[in-house]
Amino acid sequence: MPDPSRELIQRLYATPPDRFVAARDAAVAEARRAGDPKTAREIGKLRRPTVAAWLVNLLAIRRPELVADLGQLAESLRSAQRELRGSRLRELSAQRRAVVGALVAEVRKLAAAEPAAPPAGKLPLGEVEATLNAALSDTEVADQVRAGRLLRATHYAGFGEVPRPQLRLVTGGVEEPPVPERAAERAGDRRARDERAAERAARAERAKRRRALDRELAKAREDQDRAERELAGTVRAEQDGVATLDRIETELAELERRRAVAEQELSRAKLARRGAERSVSAARRRTGEVEAAVEALAAEEGDVAAGGPQAD
Repeated sequence: MPDPSRELIQRLYATPPDRFVAARDAAVAEARRAGDPKTAREIGKLRRPTVAAWLVNLLAIRRPELVADLGQLAESLRSAQRELRGSRLRELSAQRRAVVGALVAEVRKLAAAEPAAPPAGKLPLGEVEATLNAALSDTEVADQVRAGRLLRATHYAGFGEVPRPQLRLVTGGVEEPPVPERAAERAGDRRARDERAAERAARAERAKRRRALDRELAKAREDQDRAERELAGTVRAEQDGVATLDRIETELAELERRRAVAEQELSRAKLARRGAERSVSAARRRTGEVEAAVEALAAEEGDVAAGGPQAD
Protein backbone atom coordinates (compact mmCIF):
# COMPACT_ATOMS: atom_id res chain seq x y z
CA MET A 1 0.00 0.00 0.00
CA PRO A 2 1.54 3.33 -1.02
CA ASP A 3 0.02 5.38 1.83
CA PRO A 4 -1.53 4.57 5.22
CA SER A 5 -5.15 3.59 4.81
CA ARG A 6 -7.90 5.91 6.02
CA GLU A 7 -9.10 3.22 8.40
CA LEU A 8 -5.63 2.93 9.97
CA ILE A 9 -5.32 6.70 10.43
CA GLN A 10 -8.78 6.89 11.96
CA ARG A 11 -7.95 3.99 14.28
CA LEU A 12 -4.76 5.73 15.43
CA TYR A 13 -6.39 9.13 15.97
CA ALA A 14 -9.29 7.48 17.84
CA THR A 15 -6.71 5.98 20.22
CA PRO A 16 -6.32 7.87 23.55
CA PRO A 17 -3.19 10.07 23.49
CA ASP A 18 -1.35 8.09 26.18
CA ARG A 19 -1.58 5.02 23.94
CA PHE A 20 -1.09 6.75 20.59
CA VAL A 21 2.69 6.34 20.34
CA ALA A 22 2.59 2.62 21.14
CA ALA A 23 -0.21 2.06 18.59
CA ARG A 24 1.63 4.11 15.94
CA ASP A 25 4.91 2.24 16.53
CA ALA A 26 3.08 -1.08 16.27
CA ALA A 27 1.58 0.03 12.92
CA VAL A 28 5.05 1.09 11.72
CA ALA A 29 6.48 -2.31 12.67
CA GLU A 30 3.61 -4.08 10.90
CA ALA A 31 4.19 -2.08 7.70
CA ARG A 32 7.89 -2.93 7.80
CA ARG A 33 7.12 -6.62 8.25
CA ALA A 34 4.83 -6.36 5.24
CA GLY A 35 7.78 -5.03 3.19
CA ASP A 36 6.40 -1.49 2.84
CA PRO A 37 9.04 0.93 4.23
CA LYS A 38 7.45 3.98 2.58
CA THR A 39 4.15 3.44 4.38
CA ALA A 40 6.08 2.78 7.58
CA ARG A 41 7.79 6.17 7.23
CA GLU A 42 4.48 7.91 6.55
CA ILE A 43 2.89 6.32 9.62
CA GLY A 44 5.94 7.29 11.69
CA LYS A 45 5.35 10.95 10.78
CA LEU A 46 1.93 10.97 12.46
CA ARG A 47 2.01 13.03 15.65
CA ARG A 48 0.22 12.45 18.91
CA PRO A 49 -2.75 14.78 19.53
CA THR A 50 -3.51 16.53 22.79
CA VAL A 51 -6.41 15.22 24.88
CA ALA A 52 -8.71 18.02 23.66
CA ALA A 53 -7.75 17.39 20.01
CA TRP A 54 -8.27 13.64 20.52
CA LEU A 55 -11.79 14.31 21.81
CA VAL A 56 -12.60 16.40 18.72
CA ASN A 57 -11.11 13.69 16.48
CA LEU A 58 -13.19 11.08 18.30
CA LEU A 59 -16.31 13.12 17.54
CA ALA A 60 -15.38 13.41 13.85
CA ILE A 61 -14.61 9.69 13.56
CA ARG A 62 -17.49 8.30 15.60
CA ARG A 63 -20.18 10.87 14.64
CA PRO A 64 -19.24 12.37 11.25
CA GLU A 65 -22.85 13.36 10.55
CA LEU A 66 -22.81 15.77 13.51
CA VAL A 67 -19.60 17.40 12.27
CA ALA A 68 -21.20 17.74 8.83
CA ASP A 69 -24.10 19.64 10.45
CA LEU A 70 -21.50 21.93 12.05
CA GLY A 71 -20.08 22.69 8.59
CA GLN A 72 -23.52 23.61 7.24
CA LEU A 73 -24.10 25.95 10.17
CA ALA A 74 -20.69 27.59 9.56
CA GLU A 75 -21.61 28.29 5.93
CA SER A 76 -24.93 29.82 7.02
CA LEU A 77 -23.11 32.06 9.52
CA ARG A 78 -20.63 33.24 6.89
CA SER A 79 -23.45 33.91 4.46
CA ALA A 80 -25.35 35.96 7.05
CA GLN A 81 -22.20 37.97 7.81
CA ARG A 82 -21.52 38.69 4.15
CA GLU A 83 -25.09 39.87 3.67
CA LEU A 84 -25.11 41.88 6.93
CA ARG A 85 -28.34 40.16 8.00
CA GLY A 86 -28.45 41.02 11.71
CA SER A 87 -31.63 39.18 12.67
CA ARG A 88 -30.54 36.06 10.82
CA LEU A 89 -27.09 36.32 12.39
CA ARG A 90 -28.59 36.51 15.88
CA GLU A 91 -30.75 33.50 15.15
CA LEU A 92 -27.78 31.56 13.85
CA SER A 93 -25.66 32.63 16.84
CA ALA A 94 -28.24 31.12 19.19
CA GLN A 95 -28.29 28.02 17.02
CA ARG A 96 -24.48 27.93 17.15
CA ARG A 97 -24.51 27.88 20.94
CA ALA A 98 -27.08 25.09 20.98
CA VAL A 99 -25.21 23.00 18.40
CA VAL A 100 -21.83 23.42 20.06
CA GLY A 101 -23.34 22.58 23.45
CA ALA A 102 -24.90 19.42 22.01
CA LEU A 103 -21.60 18.44 20.39
CA VAL A 104 -19.73 18.93 23.68
CA ALA A 105 -22.30 16.71 25.41
CA GLU A 106 -21.79 14.08 22.70
CA VAL A 107 -18.02 14.29 23.21
CA ARG A 108 -18.55 13.62 26.90
CA LYS A 109 -20.60 10.51 26.06
CA LEU A 110 -18.02 9.24 23.58
CA ALA A 111 -15.24 9.72 26.12
CA ALA A 112 -17.24 7.85 28.77
CA ALA A 113 -17.41 4.86 26.40
CA GLU A 114 -13.61 4.78 26.00
CA PRO A 115 -11.97 2.58 28.69
CA ALA A 116 -8.69 4.53 28.66
CA ALA A 117 -10.22 8.02 28.59
CA PRO A 118 -9.43 10.47 31.43
CA PRO A 119 -12.06 10.80 34.19
CA ALA A 120 -15.07 12.96 33.32
CA GLY A 121 -13.94 15.69 35.70
CA LYS A 122 -10.57 16.00 33.93
CA LEU A 123 -11.82 16.23 30.34
CA PRO A 124 -10.77 19.55 28.72
CA LEU A 125 -14.28 20.24 27.44
CA GLY A 126 -13.66 24.00 27.43
CA GLU A 127 -10.89 23.51 24.85
CA VAL A 128 -13.19 21.21 22.85
CA GLU A 129 -15.88 23.90 22.84
CA ALA A 130 -13.37 26.57 21.76
CA THR A 131 -12.13 24.35 18.93
CA LEU A 132 -15.66 23.69 17.66
CA ASN A 133 -16.37 27.44 17.74
CA ALA A 134 -13.16 28.02 15.78
CA ALA A 135 -14.27 25.47 13.19
CA LEU A 136 -17.38 27.61 12.64
CA SER A 137 -15.16 30.55 11.74
CA ASP A 138 -12.05 29.13 10.12
CA THR A 139 -12.41 26.85 7.12
CA GLU A 140 -8.93 25.40 7.64
CA VAL A 141 -9.79 24.39 11.20
CA ALA A 142 -13.10 23.02 9.95
CA ASP A 143 -11.26 20.85 7.41
CA GLN A 144 -8.96 19.49 10.10
CA VAL A 145 -11.92 18.76 12.37
CA ARG A 146 -13.79 16.93 9.60
CA ALA A 147 -10.67 14.89 8.77
CA GLY A 148 -10.36 13.74 12.39
CA ARG A 149 -6.63 14.54 12.44
CA LEU A 150 -6.49 17.57 14.71
CA LEU A 151 -3.28 17.75 16.78
CA ARG A 152 -4.14 20.49 19.27
CA ALA A 153 -7.07 22.59 20.42
CA THR A 154 -7.73 25.88 18.62
CA HIS A 155 -9.19 29.18 19.80
CA TYR A 156 -10.73 31.84 17.64
CA ALA A 157 -12.02 35.32 18.53
CA GLY A 158 -15.18 36.14 16.65
CA PHE A 159 -16.57 34.58 13.50
CA GLY A 160 -13.77 35.28 11.06
CA GLU A 161 -13.06 38.01 8.57
CA VAL A 162 -15.47 37.99 5.69
CA PRO A 163 -15.55 40.34 2.68
CA ARG A 164 -17.78 43.32 3.35
CA PRO A 165 -19.72 44.47 0.31
CA GLN A 166 -19.40 48.15 -0.67
CA LEU A 167 -22.88 49.64 -0.67
CA ARG A 168 -23.73 52.11 -3.44
CA LEU A 169 -26.65 54.44 -3.52
CA VAL A 170 -28.22 54.62 -7.00
CA THR A 171 -30.56 57.59 -7.67
CA GLY A 172 -32.16 58.27 -11.01
CA GLY A 173 -29.70 56.06 -12.79
CA VAL A 174 -26.74 58.07 -11.44
CA GLU A 175 -24.34 56.00 -9.40
CA GLU A 176 -23.09 57.83 -6.31
CA PRO A 177 -19.71 57.09 -4.73
CA PRO A 178 -19.51 54.13 -2.31
CA VAL A 179 -20.88 54.86 1.18
CA PRO A 180 -20.10 51.72 3.20
CA GLU A 181 -19.13 53.41 6.46
CA ARG A 182 -22.55 53.76 8.11
CA ALA A 183 -23.75 50.29 7.15
CA ALA A 184 -20.42 48.82 8.19
CA GLU A 185 -20.66 50.57 11.54
CA ARG A 186 -24.17 49.24 12.08
CA ALA A 187 -23.02 45.75 11.12
CA GLY A 188 -20.05 46.08 13.48
CA ASP A 189 -22.35 47.19 16.30
CA ARG A 190 -24.63 44.24 15.63
CA ARG A 191 -21.68 41.87 15.63
CA ALA A 192 -20.39 43.40 18.87
CA ARG A 193 -23.82 42.99 20.48
CA ASP A 194 -24.06 39.44 19.20
CA GLU A 195 -20.61 38.65 20.53
CA ARG A 196 -21.45 40.15 23.93
CA ALA A 197 -24.70 38.18 24.00
CA ALA A 198 -22.81 35.06 22.96
CA GLU A 199 -20.25 35.67 25.72
CA ARG A 200 -23.03 36.15 28.30
CA ALA A 201 -24.72 33.00 27.12
CA ALA A 202 -21.39 31.16 27.24
CA ARG A 203 -20.80 32.38 30.81
CA ALA A 204 -24.30 31.31 31.79
CA GLU A 205 -23.75 27.92 30.18
CA ARG A 206 -20.41 27.54 31.97
CA ALA A 207 -22.06 28.48 35.28
CA LYS A 208 -24.81 25.96 34.59
CA ARG A 209 -22.24 23.28 33.81
CA ARG A 210 -20.28 24.24 36.93
CA ARG A 211 -23.42 23.84 39.07
CA ALA A 212 -24.16 20.50 37.44
CA LEU A 213 -20.55 19.39 37.96
CA ASP A 214 -20.67 20.55 41.60
CA ARG A 215 -23.78 18.45 42.14
CA GLU A 216 -22.16 15.53 40.36
CA LEU A 217 -18.99 15.96 42.45
CA ALA A 218 -20.99 16.06 45.69
CA LYS A 219 -22.83 12.89 44.71
CA ALA A 220 -19.57 11.23 43.64
CA ARG A 221 -17.98 12.12 46.99
CA GLU A 222 -21.02 10.80 48.83
CA ASP A 223 -20.82 7.56 46.82
CA GLN A 224 -17.09 7.38 47.55
CA ASP A 225 -17.68 7.83 51.30
CA ARG A 226 -20.34 5.11 51.25
CA ALA A 227 -18.10 2.79 49.27
CA GLU A 228 -15.19 3.43 51.65
CA ARG A 229 -17.43 2.66 54.65
CA GLU A 230 -18.54 -0.55 52.98
CA LEU A 231 -14.90 -1.39 52.26
CA ALA A 232 -13.94 -0.76 55.90
CA GLY A 233 -16.79 -3.04 57.00
CA THR A 234 -15.72 -5.81 54.66
CA VAL A 235 -12.11 -5.46 55.81
CA ARG A 236 -13.21 -5.83 59.43
CA ALA A 237 -15.35 -8.83 58.51
CA GLU A 238 -12.41 -10.37 56.67
CA GLN A 239 -10.12 -9.81 59.67
CA ASP A 240 -12.72 -11.35 62.00
CA GLY A 241 -13.00 -14.31 59.65
CA VAL A 242 -9.22 -14.76 59.61
CA ALA A 243 -9.10 -14.63 63.42
CA THR A 244 -11.95 -17.15 63.71
CA LEU A 245 -10.26 -19.45 61.22
CA ASP A 246 -6.97 -19.20 63.13
CA ARG A 247 -8.77 -20.04 66.39
CA ILE A 248 -10.55 -22.99 64.83
CA GLU A 249 -7.32 -24.27 63.28
CA THR A 250 -5.64 -24.01 66.70
CA GLU A 251 -8.51 -25.91 68.27
CA LEU A 252 -8.33 -28.49 65.50
CA ALA A 253 -4.60 -28.93 66.09
CA GLU A 254 -5.27 -29.47 69.82
CA LEU A 255 -8.03 -31.94 69.03
CA GLU A 256 -5.73 -33.79 66.64
CA ARG A 257 -3.10 -34.01 69.38
CA ARG A 258 -5.65 -35.28 71.89
CA ARG A 259 -6.99 -37.70 69.30
CA ALA A 260 -3.48 -39.11 68.77
CA VAL A 261 -3.03 -39.49 72.54
CA ALA A 262 -6.44 -41.15 72.86
CA GLU A 263 -5.63 -43.54 70.01
CA GLN A 264 -2.39 -44.51 71.75
CA GLU A 265 -4.23 -45.05 75.04
CA LEU A 266 -6.89 -47.06 73.21
CA SER A 267 -4.22 -49.24 71.61
CA ARG A 268 -2.66 -49.89 75.00
CA ALA A 269 -6.11 -50.67 76.47
CA LYS A 270 -6.81 -53.12 73.64
CA LEU A 271 -3.48 -54.87 74.26
CA ALA A 272 -4.21 -55.02 78.00
CA ARG A 273 -7.71 -56.39 77.30
CA ARG A 274 -6.38 -59.11 75.05
CA GLY A 275 -3.79 -60.04 77.72
CA ALA A 276 -6.51 -60.10 80.39
CA GLU A 277 -8.69 -62.25 78.13
CA ARG A 278 -5.84 -64.72 77.73
CA SER A 279 -5.32 -64.76 81.52
CA VAL A 280 -9.03 -65.33 82.11
CA SER A 281 -9.08 -68.16 79.59
CA ALA A 282 -6.06 -69.79 81.23
CA ALA A 283 -7.58 -69.33 84.68
CA ARG A 284 -10.86 -70.83 83.53
CA ARG A 285 -9.07 -73.83 82.05
CA ARG A 286 -7.11 -74.27 85.29
CA THR A 287 -10.27 -73.95 87.35
CA GLY A 288 -11.97 -76.60 85.20
CA GLU A 289 -9.04 -78.91 85.55
CA VAL A 290 -8.93 -78.50 89.34
CA GLU A 291 -12.66 -78.96 89.63
CA ALA A 292 -12.40 -82.16 87.57
CA ALA A 293 -9.62 -83.42 89.85
CA VAL A 294 -11.63 -82.64 92.95
CA GLU A 295 -14.63 -84.45 91.56
CA ALA A 296 -12.46 -87.45 90.64
CA LEU A 297 -10.94 -87.52 94.15
CA ALA A 298 -14.34 -87.29 95.74
CA ALA A 299 -15.55 -90.20 93.66
CA GLU A 300 -12.59 -92.32 94.69
CA GLU A 301 -13.17 -91.53 98.34
CA GLY A 302 -16.79 -92.51 97.97
CA ASP A 303 -15.87 -95.82 96.43
CA VAL A 304 -13.42 -96.56 99.22
CA ALA A 305 -15.88 -95.74 101.91
CA ALA A 306 -18.48 -97.94 100.34
CA GLY A 307 -16.15 -100.97 99.96
CA GLY A 308 -14.60 -101.05 103.45
CA PRO A 309 -17.36 -102.64 105.55
CA GLN A 310 -18.14 -105.40 103.02
CA ALA A 311 -14.58 -106.69 103.29
CA ASP A 312 -15.07 -107.37 107.05
